[in-house]
Amino acid sequence: MIERAPASPRPLVSFDVVPALLVCLAAPAFFVLLLPWLGWLLLAAGLGIALVRERGRVRDAGPSLTRDLSLIAVGLLIVSSVPLKAELDNLAMLRFTLALGGAVVVPYVLSRWVYRDHAIRFPWRGGGRWRGWQWAWLGAVLVLGWLILPFYFITSGVYQNWPVVDTPDLIARLFVGVGAVGIWDELFFICTCFVLLRRHVADATANVLQAIVFVSFLWELGYQAWGPVLTIPFALLQAIIFLRTRSLGYVVTVHLLFDAVVFGVLVHAHNPGLLDGLFLVAAP
Repeated sequence: MIERAPASPRPLVSFDVVPALLVCLAAPAFFVLLLPWLGWLLLAAGLGIALVRERGRVRDAGPSLTRDLSLIAVGLLIVSSVPLKAELDNLAMLRFTLALGGAVVVPYVLSRWVYRDHAIRFPWRGGGRWRGWQWAWLGAVLVLGWLILPFYFITSGVYQNWPVVDTPDLIARLFVGVGAVGIWDELFFICTCFVLLRRHVADATANVLQAIVFVSFLWELGYQAWGPVLTIPFALLQAIIFLRTRSLGYVVTVHLLFDAVVFGVLVHAHNPGLLDGLFLVAAP
């Protein structure tokens, strides 16, 4: 289940936003500017301010801003320890698996067995059976992806940020990689970052903060040029849908459908003539 928000109202802007923002701004430092030292400074500043604000209350029962931000910081440090350039060789895929997996597992373990908290949860079914609007949105995601993604990837040239996939083996590896990263996105950005942040700030504020982290990661992964025009609303919508459905399974399904189109477009862009009849934009 999604943890209920605190009973007291959480304003859109409060002092707690300052350390949370500093921690989240470490993401563009790591993944956009590629300045690890700046990311480390921002994490240290955010955690330091949170610690001073809470003083001796860090070990008290209930949500702690310092503890929760430390979990996000640990995840960011683990992810930033490896280059995020999309590669499909065995070593690169192993490196991605260990780093991305660790960024979800380590904060969960620390929360559950060190902090003795249950802040991070993965509610797969959540709100139960999907309603009509949820099925309609799945169809809309496919249509929107089909209309927008080929134009974005091909006209901007960002498809070149992914390796050439021109053999069955490479195409299969791309399929696995795109899907695995899509699932991880929801485990870390929504079920970890967003859920931890909304314990201390308003849902809308927490959503903007997690989107900073989400979009920064996607930038280094390859969604550059005018990619944030697409990734920012996607990141914001995923958190809103998660709150409304309380279902990790649903937001993962949305993400995987979107990524299925991404996969098809990348194959199309790297193999002119192979899928020309499927998309409106011709391969270069």
